[in-house]
Amino acid sequence: MDTKLTLSLNKTVIERAKQYAKTQNVSLSKMIESYLAAVTEKEEKEKQNTPLVESLMGVIDLDADFDYKKGYSDYLLNKYK
Repeated sequence: MDTKLTLSLNKTVIERAKQYAKTQNVSLSKMIESYLAAVTEKEEKEKQNTPLVESLMGVIDLDADFDYKKGYSDYLLNKYK
């Protein structure tokens, strides 16, 4: 279901956006809808963990102040002595 949305934008931006939409053979409304969908979808994907990550979460208990980079570099230095 489509719902109307009113936006207040700079007139120059609107005119350039209309020209761009016209060259892309798409309506300005559809172009804005696609942009907003892409932005919010990307944000949602960043929040989600893969099933593998979910299964591994909580497997190791580390101190809150544990330095991951230092811990790994120390491990590598000891391994390749």
